[in-house]
Amino acid sequence: MGRGRVELKRIENKINRQVTFAKRRNGLLKKAYELSVLCDAEVALIIFSNRGKLYEFCSSSSMLKTLERYQKCNYGAPETNVSAREALELSSQQEYLKLKARYEALQRSQRNLLGEDLGPLNSKELESLERQLDSSLKQIRSTRTQYMLDQLTDLQRKEQLLSDANKTLKQRLAEGYQVNALQLNQSHVEDQHVGYGRQPSQPQEDVFFHPLDCAPSLQIGSYHHQHDPIQDQVNNAGPSLNNYMPGWLP
Repeated sequence: MGRGRVELKRIENKINRQVTFAKRRNGLLKKAYELSVLCDAEVALIIFSNRGKLYEFCSSSSMLKTLERYQKCNYGAPETNVSAREALELSSQQEYLKLKARYEALQRSQRNLLGEDLGPLNSKELESLERQLDSSLKQIRSTRTQYMLDQLTDLQRKEQLLSDANKTLKQRLAEGYQVNALQLNQSHVEDQHVGYGRQPSQPQEDVFFHPLDCAPSLQIGSYHHQHDPIQDQVNNAGPSLNNYMPGWLP
């Protein structure tokens, strides 16, 4: 029993719609490839999904060349009776189509570089893509290596600066220790010289009291009268008790 006829309408189920799109898209791309090979025809197929993703196939080496050929056939040189405004509009439209085709080609190339939509590519295009990826990878590795070398050089320079600063600080610290040691030794030597040359301090005499000039020994109980010749003469000159006349007494 043959398969029933499928009603052509939008598939409401999202999963079934995506599965059907993938199957029909691959079948359409396969048919376009077979048509180009079997009939030696130049085929260009462009498909946009509902999410805006581009799928394309071109039998020639470049989709842009096929689109330019299509533009030449579809939008040939304007007739002589076409006004300047129409010619400007036509030129702008052609420029827009060129830019659009180039934009789509760049998007396709970007997806190919990301490993997407590689099915329509032939062996030569895959080899070219592989060489391009290898070249890009080498450039990335070279840039990363140069960046790491620059960082290493910068770190070595900073290390050398820190090492020089550390040596300078150590030298200053050692000089400070030597100066302190010399100062301590000099102070100690000066103290020793001062101690050797210093005389014992004498007690200060009392400015208000002077010692009496007397014998160092103190005699208690008897008084030793020193002989004074002047006093003897005075005593001899006056009346003596031995020469006293009793008649004069009352």
